[in-house]
Amino acid sequence: MPQPTLFNFIVAKEDRTVTVERSFEAPLDPVWDAFTKAEILDQWWAPKPFSSRTKHMDFKVGGRRFYAMVGPDGLEAAWQVQQYTSITPKNNFKFLSAFADQNENLQLPGSNWDLSFDEANGRTIVRITIHNDSLERMERMIEIGFKEGFTMGLDQLDELLASHRST
Repeated sequence: MPQPTLFNFIVAKEDRTVTVERSFEAPLDPVWDAFTKAEILDQWWAPKPFSSRTKHMDFKVGGRRFYAMVGPDGLEAAWQVQQYTSITPKNNFKFLSAFADQNENLQLPGSNWDLSFDEANGRTIVRITIHNDSLERMERMIEIGFKEGFTMGLDQLDELLASHRST
C-alpha cells in the first residue's frame, strides 16, 4: 500500500531560504533522470498552461541549462540559466539559478539550489533548498507564485512517473 505523499514547503525569511520536500512513488533512477535530463525536464518543469523549452543543457560541474518558459501562445519568455556547481551522481546536485535574457546574459542576484535524493523501498524523496542572494529576491519569488507554480510542476512530475510505471 503506497504511503501518503510527503510535501513540505518551508519559507525561512531569516535565512533567505525556501525548502521543498517531496516524495515520489518511484525508484531513484527515473526521479534523478527527471531532474537531470532536458527531454524529461521539459515535460514537467513549468506549471500548465506554460511549458519549459531547453535551448541547451550540459549536466556537468561548470555546465549549464539554458531554458525559457513558453506561454500557451508559443512565445518564449522568462529565460533562465541553471549553472551546475556540484554533482554527486544519484545523490545530490547544486546549481546557481538566475533569470537571463534571450542571449543568456544573467540578471543577478540569483539563488543557489541544493537538491538531494534519497530512496527507500522504491520511494524517492527529493529535498530542495533554495538560498536566495537577497531577501528582496526571495520575497519577489514568493509573490509571483513560486509555491503554487512549483507545486504544479512537481505534481506533473508525479503524473509523468506514474504513467511510466503503468506501461
